[in-house]
Amino acid sequence: MASSLPDNPSLSRLRVAARDLQRRATAGDSSARALILAHHPRPDRVVVDGPVALHDAQLTTARRYGFSGWPALVRYLEAVTELGIDPSRFDESAADLGDRFCALACLRYDGADAPPRREAATELLRDRPELVDDHPWAAAAASDVRALSAQLRADPGLASAAGGPFGWPPLMYLAYARVPGGDSIAAAELLLDAGADPDAGYLWRGMSTPFTVLTGVFGEGEQGPRRQPRHPAADELAALLLRRGAHPVDQQALYNRMFRPDNAHLHLLFEHGLADAGPSPWEHRLGEAMETREQMWQRQISWAADNGFADRLALLARHGIDTGGAQPATRRLPEDPNQRDADGATPLHHAAWSADLSLIRRLLDAGADPTLRDTRFDATPAEWAEHAYESEAAELLRLMTGR
Repeated sequence: MASSLPDNPSLSRLRVAARDLQRRATAGDSSARALILAHHPRPDRVVVDGPVALHDAQLTTARRYGFSGWPALVRYLEAVTELGIDPSRFDESAADLGDRFCALACLRYDGADAPPRREAATELLRDRPELVDDHPWAAAAASDVRALSAQLRADPGLASAAGGPFGWPPLMYLAYARVPGGDSIAAAELLLDAGADPDAGYLWRGMSTPFTVLTGVFGEGEQGPRRQPRHPAADELAALLLRRGAHPVDQQALYNRMFRPDNAHLHLLFEHGLADAGPSPWEHRLGEAMETREQMWQRQISWAADNGFADRLALLARHGIDTGGAQPATRRLPEDPNQRDADGATPLHHAAWSADLSLIRRLLDAGADPTLRDTRFDATPAEWAEHAYESEAAELLRLMTGR
């Protein structure tokens, strides 16, 4: 079962939380005892009058976050200490040129991902091309074969060296960078020939679904394809990595690419054994902290069904994935085109975010109000499209509403 720890978890904070739970439960606090009742495997032995043992509070804390027990939680947090990275914490203003270039060039999977950052990286490299010469991580982000070749000849170990703004090996910067120019395939081959790990990755803010080299290459995610685009050579580069040993079961890549109906990533991964591959290096390392294959597939099936992705459901079924008879939803206009979801967003907001121009027109024709603001971001549908850098959708809404 996948863990449900908060962002950037730490063992010291969870130890404090377990002790606090112990104290409150012992003092008779009803919310603390309710937590034990909900998560302890034998609450009848714990929730009685009198003191609560620390080991019971620790067990409750671990199981609350999806772990079988406190030792399993501790092992995972030790891995987070080594592999957990929060890219948003990097201070670009104080960085040297190479590190600043890498930080601007790479997707970091937070709200700052946007074209202006990558444009700034491109401008920086154009103005200061020498920044790649003594910085293998910047050379990899720029896919600069000349600079990488020289550096790897001098020291082949650089192919696996952690460094740059996020403490990644060079292949990760190559996979997550989005700047034009360079030869990413040749650069990747250089790194792989020198011993780079095609399964390298990190734990984003301590989350238990690794962001791997493949994750970066495939791109996309919750912020949409304009803010978090695929690598320009995504299919060719992913195929190279898979041929060179990258494991095809990449839970985060599958998640990031599930939001749109395109199935190119699935075709490629199935060709390389996605359906029946054994445990990945990350599954071996993180154990029960990672989601199960069943959970992974169920999320894919549910999203495909709920969003009418019939081709995806058929593709999964053809490769032996048990879809449980899931049927794709039929996309119909709602009776009330201005109905709101839990965050106050209307169907027009969601159509704008996904840049579905046909649906935008149909909703407007059906009486959707483009001036309505959602309650979470206080934004109109056009502003949702603008935030997603979906300029065609934003322009359509502006033209059709005269705003």
